[in-house]
Amino acid sequence: MPADANVPLIDGIEGIADQYDGFILDLWGTIHDGYRPLPGAVACLEALRARDKRVLILSNAPRRAASAIERMDHIGVPGGLYDAVLTSGESANIALRGRADDWHKALGPRCYLLGPPEDDSVLDGVADTRAADLGSADYILAVGSFERTDTVDDYADFLAEARTQRLPMLCANPDLEVLRGDVPEICSGAIAARYEAMGGDVCWHGKPYPDIYRQSLALLEIDTPGRILGVGDSLRTDIAGGVAAGIDTLFITSGLEARRLGTTLGQAPAPAALAALLTDAPAAPTYAAALFRWD
Repeated sequence: MPADANVPLIDGIEGIADQYDGFILDLWGTIHDGYRPLPGAVACLEALRARDKRVLILSNAPRRAASAIERMDHIGVPGGLYDAVLTSGESANIALRGRADDWHKALGPRCYLLGPPEDDSVLDGVADTRAADLGSADYILAVGSFERTDTVDDYADFLAEARTQRLPMLCANPDLEVLRGDVPEICSGAIAARYEAMGGDVCWHGKPYPDIYRQSLALLEIDTPGRILGVGDSLRTDIAGGVAAGIDTLFITSGLEARRLGTTLGQAPAPAALAALLTDAPAAPTYAAALFRWD
């Protein structure tokens, strides 16, 4: 069902901030672009901190939360401006260490890492051994593409072999793509989605899935979802996930959808362009803004 396209376009969150006690903020595309903080983002965090608002950074990064914090420190997002960080990689790590549900409990002990060899922090504290190839693996842990320039089509043979062997896949980043600066790159979610479409068994950790929102609400320690605002640049993950969790949402238009909206960084979209985009969206945000900023 198409989303309601009548969404107010605001300049910043100053006028709505007092409606909320807590904020769930996307990271890449909302607070930074992979290289530097986005305009106004740090000042907005400072304003929320000055008003004693609870702030959780919720990212579909396929690595432990400590890695996301280290990266924020490196590019200029101070640690004192948020209360907690939760990543899809952290959620996957908790599940792999605990094996508490039937899907994770059924996994064998040999893991094939789909992604850069050094991007393996999801396996911290996990007793499983690393499989050298699919033939010796019990499951696939998808954290990203092997190369930044890869396309999903580059994985056709890999996925066909995995499907033949009926290997389950744990996806630690449901995003389809990310903008590194202004250059798009596929994420593990794009590969996992292709595998699922082929009939492969995929378990998803991260936005928009309910488990990570349950974890987020517990970390925020706010009992009333209606007093929480979720902010992000992905209609498919940030907005649809937030709406399903019962929280209000703010869609950042200068991120993933900027090309479709015909805008540049910080430029507000034309109302007609925004309405057209939202007509095909999985869920409608409560508000939209060009950037995550205060005023």
